[in-house]
Amino acid sequence: MQCSYLDAGTCRSCTLMGTPYPRQVEAKEGRCRELLGEQPQLRWLPAVRSAESGYRNKAKMVVGGTARRPTLGILDAGGRGVDLRRCGVCTPGIRAALPVIARSIARAGLEPYDVPSRRGELKNVLVTESPTGELMVRFVLRSRQQLGALRRELQQLRRELPQAVVVTANLLPEHRAVVEGETEVPLTERTTLRMPMGAVDLDLRPQSFFQTNSPVARALYAQVAEWVDEAAPASAWDLYCGVGGFALHCAAPGRRVTGVEVSAEAVESARSAARAAGLQDVEFLAGDATRFALDAAEAPDLVVVNPPRRGIGAELRQWLERSRVRHVVYSSCNPATLAADLAAMPSLRPVRARVLDMFPQTEHVEVVTLLERAG
Repeated sequence: MQCSYLDAGTCRSCTLMGTPYPRQVEAKEGRCRELLGEQPQLRWLPAVRSAESGYRNKAKMVVGGTARRPTLGILDAGGRGVDLRRCGVCTPGIRAALPVIARSIARAGLEPYDVPSRRGELKNVLVTESPTGELMVRFVLRSRQQLGALRRELQQLRRELPQAVVVTANLLPEHRAVVEGETEVPLTERTTLRMPMGAVDLDLRPQSFFQTNSPVARALYAQVAEWVDEAAPASAWDLYCGVGGFALHCAAPGRRVTGVEVSAEAVESARSAARAAGLQDVEFLAGDATRFALDAAEAPDLVVVNPPRRGIGAELRQWLERSRVRHVVYSSCNPATLAADLAAMPSLRPVRARVLDMFPQTEHVEVVTLLERAG
């Protein structure tokens, strides 16, 4: 993949750009195998590869420049905006939408937030594309001051960008190195983006986490569902369930499935998707995954975990090690913490593993592992 931004030294986010893609995947597989170690019972399945470009379904663009000539991309060392609206790892739908959004910002007179002086209103624009081509567009503002201007511009924006079915304003008043704030102001009637993922359609709300590579996410859900069906548990938990992707794909007649997620908004998305799919014996709870496990009266037959980069932590891995859970499916975006967690659970042996390249051109990788209790 060729990138004019990298060639010009404008952006260096894609650290593997220039390395042939097959070599990228081989290196990621090698690193995961090395971290998990040689284990006679462990079988590695062929890696799931991605398109080299146009794969990223979410763009997090910092807004710079001026209200008349905004930039969408990153900030340089001096806090000035660097435009990356033609970024090649974003989906074609997002790349086509960004110039339209930039024109909309200019028409509305939304003043970009200037980091050095801490003045201005519009901080970021977040755009997510569904596999259907529909878009969620979120304007991250410092205050409500320019909400009126954004509302007045909304009709014209949607005329030029009819795919934008969900549009919101997110409020981030603090001067912090974060992408979004806690308050979301819906500007359209629709507030969820439908994400078809093969067997199940997921619902994505503005502040809910979703994998950034839709085709590879679909393969991940299918792989986990296959392993779960082979294990045939009567009960299963999906911890750190997000919008319920694993839980919904693992649901089956006669199988009790419980998803647990700290984000109440993500839980509402999961419940909505379960209702739409007519799934029975599936429930979703808002709360801390570790606390839920420690307080449970009994353990399920199988647990799926999909933690953040830090891993599942000492308390949950100790609980899993001592529990009667027969199988664990561990999906990880950080193979180093995965290896550390597995080393602390020697009774749960990895028997299958698979690398899924969610993030071409970068060092990041997703690896999913099926664990089986020894004895």
